[in-house]
Amino acid sequence: MTLPDKVDIREVCLRDGLQIENPIPLSAKVAILEAIVATGVREVEATAFVSPSKVPALADAAELAEELHRFPEVEFSALVASPNGAKRAIAAGLRSIEYVVSASDAHSHANVGRTSAEATGQIADIVAIAQDSATSVEVIIATAWDCPFDGPTDPQRVLDIASAAVGFGVNRIAIADTIGTTTPRRVATLINKVRPLIGDLPLGAHFHNTRGSGLASAYAAVQAGVTRLDAAVGGLGGCPFAPGASGNIATEDLVYMLRDSDIAVDVELAAAIDAAHVAQDAVGHPLPSALLRAGDRILS
Repeated sequence: MTLPDKVDIREVCLRDGLQIENPIPLSAKVAILEAIVATGVREVEATAFVSPSKVPALADAAELAEELHRFPEVEFSALVASPNGAKRAIAAGLRSIEYVVSASDAHSHANVGRTSAEATGQIADIVAIAQDSATSVEVIIATAWDCPFDGPTDPQRVLDIASAAVGFGVNRIAIADTIGTTTPRRVATLINKVRPLIGDLPLGAHFHNTRGSGLASAYAAVQAGVTRLDAAVGGLGGCPFAPGASGNIATEDLVYMLRDSDIAVDVELAAAIDAAHVAQDAVGHPLPSALLRAGDRILS
């Protein structure tokens, strides 16, 4: 087994982390943003350009985007759910967008009101819009292992979406365990099927710790060759359209594990714990991060 020398972490607290929370003031989001940038992270998912009625916590996407120019050293991205969302994100200054396609029809209907095939078909329109503005597009395949409504996901559905995304000219692909049900064995099996289909495109992974296997699954993904992982300070987050989904893997917990596996990351651990405290104060309730409770180990 050969582990990579480095893993890139994308911080998703401001989007995935906050999307199931009650709305917080823009000033609180800026405070979280400043704390996140102080960790040294190079990629941050800042917000989502989606329907404010469906995700009221992110209704201020354009206003938050106005703050991003203060941090030129960070690559910011935003999630979109439609071609119109892509246009709004680009108009707000984002030059990296993520488009989520659920591999299950029931979750796709709950999430965006379309079948999985219909959502897949819109990748072409979003890529065309992005290319006109020199914007990169990442397709994130949600419910890649299980759906809260349809049960286990047929891996072929994931492979079909990945193949279509490659054909439409996307820049990156990620697979997501939307409800935190997968395990290391299943992670490696799916990654080994997806990778040959996407050639040289970067492959990322997104895990939730809902059932306690998020970090183990992330490590299995790294063992399988994935070098891009999403995480949220404090372990904040969940999917508002997937019952029972909660808890992204915590950035600080992930950094702790990777660092002690001799895998380099850009995120500084103590600063990530500080950022988790800022996020916890902003949302006003305890967050599930292990290091937020226990801290780093005591070194002799």
